Amino acid sequence: MTFRIAVGGIHIECSTYSPALSHRDDFRVLRGTDLAAAEYFSFLGADDVTVLPLLHARAVPGGPVARDTYEGFKSEFLDRLRAALPVDGLYLAMHGAMHVDGLDDAEGDWIAAARAVVGPDCPVATSYDLHGNVSQTIIDQIDIFAGYRTAPHIDVRETMVRAWSMLLRALRTGDRPGVAWVPVPVLLPGERTSTEDEPARSLYAALPVFDRQPGIWDANLMVGYVWADEPRATACAVVTGSDRAAAKAAAEAIALSYWQAREAFQFGPVTGPLEAMLDLAERAETQPVILADSGDNPTGGGVGDRADVLKALMRRGFTGALIAGITDRPATEACFAAGHGAELKLSVGGTLDPASPRAEVAAKVIRLDEGTSPAERQAVVEIGGITLVLAARRRPYHDIKDFTRLGLDPRAVRLLVVKSGYLSPELAPIANPNLMALSDGVINQDIEALPSQRRLQPIYPFVKSFDYRADARLSARWR
Repeated sequence: MTFRIAVGGIHIECSTYSPALSHRDDFRVLRGTDLAAAEYFSFLGADDVTVLPLLHARAVPGGPVARDTYEGFKSEFLDRLRAALPVDGLYLAMHGAMHVDGLDDAEGDWIAAARAVVGPDCPVATSYDLHGNVSQTIIDQIDIFAGYRTAPHIDVRETMVRAWSMLLRALRTGDRPGVAWVPVPVLLPGERTSTEDEPARSLYAALPVFDRQPGIWDANLMVGYVWADEPRATACAVVTGSDRAAAKAAAEAIALSYWQAREAFQFGPVTGPLEAMLDLAERAETQPVILADSGDNPTGGGVGDRADVLKALMRRGFTGALIAGITDRPATEACFAAGHGAELKLSVGGTLDPASPRAEVAAKVIRLDEGTSPAERQAVVEIGGITLVLAARRRPYHDIKDFTRLGLDPRAVRLLVVKSGYLSPELAPIANPNLMALSDGVINQDIEALPSQRRLQPIYPFVKSFDYRADARLSARWR
């Protein structure tokens, strides 16, 4: 027998505090044969499977998705899904922290709409980022759930394969798993819950032990996304299984372990206010010192256009720093118009968020990179003893190739500044040392001070003292 499995989804993380909406052009969209051929989905397929690639839209984390953008993607996805019917299974590759204006639960809306098309008998599998927010609406529509188990995320493919493999298992055996989940009233930033550090390291190392228990297919601990002021924002345990009692017990044990560890989570790197971190950088006798500008990190939903650190380094007359990078399309285009080697006055920063600080600088253009389109252009400029990368589009600089493409060596600088929280797997090993600035921005680490108008309360650390009991809930499909 050959199984017809449809594949698609939408993947973005959205800070509700960001004024910079995410639009269609911010997404990389894979459709049909392009999706099937993409390295991201290269694990799809089997001798007994016909893959039906639909649409998958993915963007760098950012501000809320514009409603028309979301509705356009959803409509196209559903049209493609209807055209693919009949299907034996559906796999949705999601993130889980998408926010759309007017929708409390955008993923719930997407998945429920897909369920309505495929009908009640079709198993639906999802894969999620561990910083995704889960809801009863989502749980009620699915049969299979798998979430990342690492932060930094080095198991993306492994997680997608887990979800895909469980879907194949369900189809081949005829077993119909279900999902149990337990919300945990704890909401912490990823920078305090990295799986490189305790207690998260041990909590996540325990998940495969649950996987091996009879009746359990896959166990997950979701940290949630703290910069979304919405009712579903919370940590939770999610377990896929074939035994209701076993799944409930596992989910409750995982949830309770996270609750009991809530006060133990701390930042991994040396962390403090920006000026204090720059003091340490100036005194350091090793290199490269890597400073994470945590409040403006694009991979966490930050805008990426703040010039706070640039201004602070200029005030100090710091030499030997590389800042990668600041998103500023007008400044980037001005560099291209001036040309390589040109000296010009630039106003840097604040082009996406009016609240972002700007820096007025005298710069020399030392490298221009055309990219694949004007929206992908980058310019490298010198500002005194500081090298700055400007980007036309919001993006991170977390991989070594991001630097070498521009003729830069991150290992050779005195101070490397990246807009990041915890460092990427490629940058962390070269940091000597790793510092994280508690800088301003729409994903700043002072989470207790965040406006909390729509979060369900009480939730730690917004409220410090209250009682909690882990009580598992089943998917409506399993009930």
